[in-house]
Amino acid sequence: MRQLFIRPGAIGDFLLSLPALELLCEGDCEVWAARRNIPLVRFAPARAIQDTGLDWMGIPDVAPPKPLAEQLRSFDRIVSWYGANRPEFRQAVRELGLPFVFLEALPFSAGGRHAADFYMDQAYGLTGKRSAAVPRLPCPRREGGFIAIHPFSGSPAKNWPVERYRELTKRLEKHWPVHWVLEPGGAPPDGVSVLPPTEDLFELACRLASARLYIGNDSGITHLAAAAAAPVLALFGPTDPAVWGPRGENRVVVIRSPAADGAMAAISPEDVLEAAERLLDSRCQL
Repeated sequence: MRQLFIRPGAIGDFLLSLPALELLCEGDCEVWAARRNIPLVRFAPARAIQDTGLDWMGIPDVAPPKPLAEQLRSFDRIVSWYGANRPEFRQAVRELGLPFVFLEALPFSAGGRHAADFYMDQAYGLTGKRSAAVPRLPCPRREGGFIAIHPFSGSPAKNWPVERYRELTKRLEKHWPVHWVLEPGGAPPDGVSVLPPTEDLFELACRLASARLYIGNDSGITHLAAAAAAPVLALFGPTDPAVWGPRGENRVVVIRSPAADGAMAAISPEDVLEAAERLLDSRCQL
């Protein structure tokens, strides 16, 4: 059976669904995903959704590109997290008689279940099989002896104050090299050492796999570091780590804001330093 899996989403969402995708993608299959996530698909051919014409489907008075419809008909089953909440897209699919199976893209109905387990439940519903719901990227693990810090995220509300990251950097770099991490194409901040730029997210993941410790907010890059098996210290605020916490084969420690509103500034610098010290297994005083 020839299968297509259409998985949109941000870096973290995509990585948490990766174990389920890999389980589902047996035999002849293809994955369509956001362009930046394509290098993370190591188990099947992959294409950027933006390059397929899929976004045109369901737009009133606009016919879908003919090559797209023909390509979609070449699959025996199309499992899609894309379009699940777009009635006009689903209607276009029905009118074309395409073999779509729609799945919820986000675990809003999962009752607090971790997102990776939610996606694995979906895979089980289609295959009757399960695997460990732990994202794994096939990066070589080499001890690089450095600490990686990514003080950014997709939302200001999820960011620990950057001044505290700068102070943390000063404290840590008394004992280890500390490099800030940028997404591919990101602009370097002033006054800090930055990891050399990478071409794509998989290359960045394999760079992070060599870190002695990674520290960051609730972000896609934090999930990337965990999936690459780096030890991770993740700082969470308004989002629930029980649902969205990073998972990986190495140690993952989460510090959550004690504030009722999840304000990141409520996370104590000393708590972060102490957690970093434990993860580094260091005997020296920070």
